[in-house]
Amino acid sequence: MDRAAQTRVKRGRLVAIDGVDLQAVRAAAREAVRSIGAPHCGVSHWDASGVFHELDLVDGAASPRTLLLLYAADLAFRARWEIAPALAEGRTIVAAPYVATATAFGRAVGLDRSWLANLLQFAPRQTEAHVVDAGREALTRPVGFLRVASARWAAPAGIDRAALTQEMARHLRRPARR
Repeated sequence: MDRAAQTRVKRGRLVAIDGVDLQAVRAAAREAVRSIGAPHCGVSHWDASGVFHELDLVDGAASPRTLLLLYAADLAFRARWEIAPALAEGRTIVAAPYVATATAFGRAVGLDRSWLANLLQFAPRQTEAHVVDAGREALTRPVGFLRVASARWAAPAGIDRAALTQEMARHLRRPARR
């Protein structure tokens, strides 16, 4: 078999799970791993690089573009150190969350679709995409990227967290244009 054919055969699957409720996204990722089988599957979690953990040490507001640049930096870390190696080994990797969550946040705050697509174009294409509906907890006690976005941008800007969450969820329900 030639080298190109070996690469095609060995290529793994990338399953993207997105949503505004990080706990629900993580639960869906665990379920995906269980159904696929652990030896052949792993999970790439949000904030694997620790960039958002470090942001918690910084006071003040961050613009939506800044938050999305940080999300992209974390995703680039995940792509390089978790996602690409798993795909190269022919394994399945579950990215929880992935590109659609960042895009939904950007669209919810009015950023241009083409700017968002350009920002995230480096991300490997997903094989499958799943969107997890937000639970009521996401409106009152956000976790993950939504918590950071609420604390660093929405609250200082006087934006209602529930309205931001609902707008993100609306954008997530739209078909992907990637």
